[in-house]
Amino acid sequence: MNWYVLVAALLASSVEFVEALTIVLAVGTVEGYRPAIRGTLLAVAALAVLTAILGVGILRYVPLNLLRGIIGVLLLLFGVKWLRKAILRFSGKKALHDEALAFQREVGKLSQQKGNIAVAQATAFNGVFLEGLEVVVIVLTMGSAARAYPSAILGAGIGLVFVLAAGLALKAPLARVPENVMKFVVGIMLTSFGSFWAGESLGVTWPYQEASVLVLIGGYLAASWLIVSSLKRRGAKAS
Repeated sequence: MNWYVLVAALLASSVEFVEALTIVLAVGTVEGYRPAIRGTLLAVAALAVLTAILGVGILRYVPLNLLRGIIGVLLLLFGVKWLRKAILRFSGKKALHDEALAFQREVGKLSQQKGNIAVAQATAFNGVFLEGLEVVVIVLTMGSAARAYPSAILGAGIGLVFVLAAGLALKAPLARVPENVMKFVVGIMLTSFGSFWAGESLGVTWPYQEASVLVLIGGYLAASWLIVSSLKRRGAKAS
């Protein structure tokens, strides 16, 4: 069991599942849960087919060293995107993500076309497919590079069960989930894994092998804290 991969997949997938849940709940609130469930099931089926095709292709045809290089770059792109947004949010340069507000906005958009079942179903499909696609990419990339598919799949599965159970119990967006903190942590972890595997593909010999990921996490965390502090000071001086 690769615990690094499991935790990273768990946190990253949970964030995406929370956002997908918000869209499905908004559709269910406005048009009822039949179109919401139909759109969700169609998206899950499409993602399952895509995962099977990509997974088999990656394992059979891409050499491991090249695979780790490609995956390292992809994870760096994902991680830097998440990390940049998190830094801006925690420094006050960007509003914190509010799942309850996102739910109200989605309900407002759907209410303008109330009665259009096709639009409602398409909204649920698009929301689940797009958020799920990021989960698929993260699971495939991390599972392939670390040769730890079971750990990546288990992490995503735990995230799905947790979010789905909470959503069914509350029937409301999971506004109390510390999503902003989770995105910050995921950004740090993806950037660290991306650096590690990209370095390996270029011939870098990490001193403590996989344990070097912890050093990278600490380094990126310290750098992010310094950037947040600097941006806050600049904002205070400007005001």
